Amino acid sequence: MRAVVQRVTRASVTVEGRVVGAVDRPGLLVLVGVTPGDGPAQVEVIARKIAELRILRDERSAVDAGAPVLVVSQFTLYGDTRKGRRPTWNAAAPGAVAEPLVDAVVAALRDRGLEVATGMFGADMAVELVNDGPVTILLESAPT
Repeated sequence: MRAVVQRVTRASVTVEGRVVGAVDRPGLLVLVGVTPGDGPAQVEVIARKIAELRILRDERSAVDAGAPVLVVSQFTLYGDTRKGRRPTWNAAAPGAVAEPLVDAVVAALRDRGLEVATGMFGADMAVELVNDGPVTILLESAPT
């Protein structure tokens, strides 16, 4: 499982002209990608890292600061561009595998007391953000 974590002052996801998820104060935008070998162990590792990563102002984590998190599914995090000019998506999990695991990451973050907004799985989403810093971190959890 991979997650790109961005410290933001605000962020939103729009689908068909309607905002479906947003954070309107400093927090995190997290893009989550899933590979077929991922499962509950990877969900727990990624959720813990997202919640406890000390990248907010004054070296605080989302849990420390009570900061909101916007989670967006992003299969393209597993795009392979090593050959040619067209990415392949072979390492990305199919929707039937990925969607419940992304939902589990959201649930695990909420279980840690975080306010979590989401995008819409499988939709054509427009993501807007103001990256604060800028700070962008790549997290990875090895598949089993």
